[in-house]
Parts: sequence; structure tokens; C-alpha cells
Amino acid sequence: MNAAAVGSVEVRPKKIRRVAIPLAVVLVVTFAVVGTLLRNTPTGVTFQVSDQVAMAVLGLLLAAGVMLLTRPRMRADSAGIEVRNIIGTQRYRWELVQAVSFPDGAPWARLELPEDEYVPIMAIQATDGAHAVAAMRELRELRRRLDDEQD
Repeated sequence: MNAAAVGSVEVRPKKIRRVAIPLAVVLVVTFAVVGTLLRNTPTGVTFQVSDQVAMAVLGLLLAAGVMLLTRPRMRADSAGIEVRNIIGTQRYRWELVQAVSFPDGAPWARLELPEDEYVPIMAIQATDGAHAVAAMRELRELRRRLDDEQD
């Protein structure tokens, strides 16, 4: 069996995307509206154009922070597994990966590495339910085929 026949797996979280994207839009719109309406208050405080712009920029920054939650992705192929979490991307060769597990009560799956180290796979989240189960099955099947190929 060659590397192309083994296949590959790519997973991204689903539920967090359905929540984060609309939330980011609401943040941008809300802060833009507040910035636009921000002129004079009954307390006597007068806001400048720079204050209005700062409100819009703050909305954009908060929305960008929320959108970071949609960044996780996991790609696995015959060469190894690439894990992209909120910040940072790492690639691990299969020889280094001892197991792929999803501990009871854990929010996401993880790679078991030597010396009791592990790497969270935030792309496979417990809140995704059946999607997470299917992703784990595909990943374990890929690993099984790779192990069978080596034998």
C-alpha cells in the first residue's frame, strides 16, 4: 500500500464556528453603532471623533479575538499529524505519536507523546458530538492503516 492509498484526515471544529462567527459580527456592529452614537452624554462628557474611532477599533479587536477560536485544525496523512490550535501549529511524525486519545470529561482530543507529554487537538472538541466521534474514528483508522503498512 502506498502513501496515497492510505489517505488523509482533516478536521475543524463545527459548533464553535457556528457561535463565534455571528458573535464576532455582533461585536463589530455593536461597537460601531455605539461609536457612532457616542457624542454627548447627560453627564456632560463630550466625546471626540478619536473616541468614536477607538470604539470601532475595540469592536474589531474583540471580534478578532473571538475569531481566534475558529482557528484550530488537525491534518493527518502518511507522514504525520499537524495540529493547529488557537496559537501555533506543530507537526509530529507518526513515530513520535504513541496514541491519539479522548479522555473522559476532556474538552478535546489529544496526542500522547513520549515521557508523559501530550498535545491538545482543539479541532476535535467534545461539544461537536458525532462530528468528534467520526473524526476520532477516521484518525484512528488512518493510524491503523499506517501501522498495517509498516508490518
